[in-house]
Order: sequence, then C-alpha cells, then structure tokens
Amino acid sequence: MLPAEKLWFNPRPVKQSIVTLDMEGVLTPEIWIAVAETTGIPELRRTTRDEPDYDKLMQYRIGIMDRHGITLPKIQEVIAALPLLPGALDFLTELRRRTQVIILSDTFEQFAQPFMRQMGWPTLFCHRLVVENDRIAGYQLRLPDQKKHAVAALQSLNFNVVAAGDSFNDTSMLGQADHGFLFHAPANVVQQFPQFPAVNDYATLLRLITARI
Repeated sequence: MLPAEKLWFNPRPVKQSIVTLDMEGVLTPEIWIAVAETTGIPELRRTTRDEPDYDKLMQYRIGIMDRHGITLPKIQEVIAALPLLPGALDFLTELRRRTQVIILSDTFEQFAQPFMRQMGWPTLFCHRLVVENDRIAGYQLRLPDQKKHAVAALQSLNFNVVAAGDSFNDTSMLGQADHGFLFHAPANVVQQFPQFPAVNDYATLLRLITARI
C-alpha cells in the first residue's frame, strides 16, 4: 500500500458517457411490418413512424389481430426468422467496445429475445404483453415515456447520454439526451424535428457518437 502522503483523491465527480439506442428501425427490422408482410394484413404496417400516440396504435393492432386470429406464437415465429439490419451487429459491437450501450425500445419482452440473442444480449429496457391462451389481450408499459425517463435517470447518475432513434416515440428521448440523432428516420419525422441531425449510415452514426462520448 502507498504511503498516506502519496495517495491522491479528486473529490469532483467524473462524468462518463453512455449511449441509448432505439431497437426497431435502428438495429432490427420493424416487427409489425414483417408481421404484416407475412400474414398479408397491410393494416399492421402502421408503426410509430405513422402514429405518434402509442396507446392508440397498440389498441389498433390488438383489434386487427383479434379479427384475424393472429396469436403470439405466430408473431414469435415471424420474429425468429428476421435478421438484424445489414451492418447493425458490427456497429453495435464496435460501439460497445468503446462505451456502454442500453437499448430503449417500445417493443415487448415476448418479442425481443430472438434479436437480443443475435446482438449478444445487450441491456434492454422495454414493455410486456398481456397474453391469454396465446392471444395478445393487452400490454403493460414498464413506464410511460420510458425512454425519456431512462435518459433522465442516467443523467441524474452523472452520465453524458448520447441517443439515437428513428420515430416519433424516440424524440422525447433525443430531446432529453445531451446529444440526440435521428437514424434512418422517415422524411416526416426529419421535417418535424430539424433540431436532431439526421443520419442514414452506421459509419457516420458511429463517428458522430464517438465524438461526443
């Protein structure tokens, strides 16, 4: 042990960085679009890119699934066959080599496992479905506006937070973060939120994030 006079302590907190990413549209395909294509039900193509009211969107989806008899196992079967977006794994692997990453998603525990396995089990904060006899009967939010609250909580722990997402439901997270980016966002989202730089390739996103951590 060093002599007492050689010990050094800086009482000022050191701010570290952490990155929060949306999942669907950023790292993985949109689950509901894939389900729509597999089942031939075009109404299920509607996502948070089109409808910013998440509860309204989920009630709409549940109603359609009830009418068409679409069960949870059917959706899980579709998800299990989906790959990550091209380049997503290399991007995420390199980003995790440089800093800590949390995925903040409005997906559900019952949907996410196949993707988490492909990505090497990163940390995921998401919601939970209510399932009755394989039928999706409802959903339970982990927390309303959970992405924004998660970022605020990380900031309260003295983290510099850099965030990226693609949809309306990501914009409160991007606004709360110290630095926020839109990634692969549709034109209507980019136009309504010009304060967030819009990026369309992983190499550029990695460079911009790295410059801010």
